[in-house]
Amino acid sequence: MQYVLASASPRRKELLKQLLPNFEIIVSDVDESGIHISVSEQLACGLAEAKCSAVFANNKDKTVIAADTIVVYNGRVLGKPANKNDAFQTLKMLSGNVHEVITGVCVQSPFKKVVGFEKTFVKFNILSDEFIKNYVEGGSPMDKAGSYGIQDKGVVCDYKGSYSNVVGLPIGLTRKLLEAAGKH
Repeated sequence: MQYVLASASPRRKELLKQLLPNFEIIVSDVDESGIHISVSEQLACGLAEAKCSAVFANNKDKTVIAADTIVVYNGRVLGKPANKNDAFQTLKMLSGNVHEVITGVCVQSPFKKVVGFEKTFVKFNILSDEFIKNYVEGGSPMDKAGSYGIQDKGVVCDYKGSYSNVVGLPIGLTRKLLEAAGKH
């Protein structure tokens, strides 16, 4: 079986290498702004499924893996920051607080399409304005939901659940979905 990762994320690519030694990358052209689902878990799964279906449409003989990670704080979905000020405000809001990271994963093979999600609770350190400013200026927050990476030093003090989920691809769930999609 040939595999496709429907993502431009270098972090997802590295995580998927733990499960699959060989796969190609085809980025979906889904306009995420047109997908409106109020339940966070369903939103993450819906976005992953839309990306997966878009890539699978032209690769029906392959198994396509897609994911979408969202950060939820007080019922509000926090996407990637629009600019540095947005990143600063998001990090300031999350400072010292607990939020949820939900990743929807969709795997579609010629035999079956399966979808699931993983949820991790993440607690931030109390971040000073100076720390946040330096972190934002370093550029790391700009391509990440919630404006941070769990792998970046000093941001996160604790988490409950899957570390790889917060990075962008829950390994255990992805393994289960790959197995389920491969069965006739």
